[in-house]
Amino acid sequence: MLRRGLATASKTWKVAVLAGDGIGPEVMTEAMKVLRRTSEVFPDAQFTFEDGLIGGAAYDAHAVHFPDETRRLCERSEAIFFGSIGGPVEEQHLPKWKDAERNALLGMRSAFGLAVNVRPAKVYPDLSHASPLRSELVSDPSKPVDMVIIRELLGGIYFGEHSTDGDSAKDVCTYSADQIRKPLEFAFKAAKTRRNKLTVVDKANVLDTSRLWRKVATEMHASHPEVKLDFMYVDNAAMQLIKAPGSFDVICTENMFGDILSDAASVLPGSLGLMPSASLGDGIFLYEPSGGSAPDIAGKGVANPAAQILCGAMMLRYTMGMDAAAAAIENAVDATIAQGIVTGDVAKPGAAVSSTAQFGDAVVANIKA
Repeated sequence: MLRRGLATASKTWKVAVLAGDGIGPEVMTEAMKVLRRTSEVFPDAQFTFEDGLIGGAAYDAHAVHFPDETRRLCERSEAIFFGSIGGPVEEQHLPKWKDAERNALLGMRSAFGLAVNVRPAKVYPDLSHASPLRSELVSDPSKPVDMVIIRELLGGIYFGEHSTDGDSAKDVCTYSADQIRKPLEFAFKAAKTRRNKLTVVDKANVLDTSRLWRKVATEMHASHPEVKLDFMYVDNAAMQLIKAPGSFDVICTENMFGDILSDAASVLPGSLGLMPSASLGDGIFLYEPSGGSAPDIAGKGVANPAAQILCGAMMLRYTMGMDAAAAAIENAVDATIAQGIVTGDVAKPGAAVSSTAQFGDAVVANIKA
């Protein structure tokens, strides 16, 4: 059962802070400023933060990407606030970077049962120019592009049997009803806090696993009758993400389909710097921006910290149950963008460009009770 935190006045939440590599430390600095300001405005939002090493930074100190020290830090924490992992493309063959993302991220998913990925995708009205889609597709106020994609993380073809025999190879996709219920349970609950619409994406005209997804979703719908449930084949869903992105509210799907669709949706806002995500399990949850470590711009003060800041809002909402504090951060990001304070990745040509720190400072100033 996915848990959701319950805020209490006396509670101080323990958070493991893993800034990682590349732009991770820079954007994490801004997110931490925002969380500390949130603690001042919302007395219930009290934290203790403890830093740990992950990825290339961990390899320098421990010769592994996910050291035991970091695992133990996470185990004694109630949330993992994660930055990014990875180094320059031309250095991926070096031990410091080879398989760093797989070793660290998959290691954490396995260690903490992170079975559900939650990735919002929102086109900000003042940044619609940054979207690669035509303006009329993303600027209609009656159909705002504001969706959440919920992806199962620990099953499906990625975790099935893989084998090659000469000129023949196979990859097996397997799901159980219990694996399917976890993301769907969260999806139904998420839809109730939004526009009460859930789309389950599958390939039920071909795949038995997809037919099982439909069966389980239909059975669970009886407990959530207020949510409008529909089903969509994954190929059509990919088309509709481009043709009618404003038609989606909550999407729930299996591992591989979710991997592809969430990456496609991440393009819609115009920058990965606007895309937070969460990975949820039975205990500890992990919060990370969807973009990479961007080593080519690390240290230049130009990275967009919005995604990392919004990860803080997701942490407040999903781990700590503090919807008002989470909304305050989200509203502060909205207000900052509306004021024209944006980093170069989403600025209009010729418009003023803010630094990473300037954006973070503006969000701090815009946080209100």
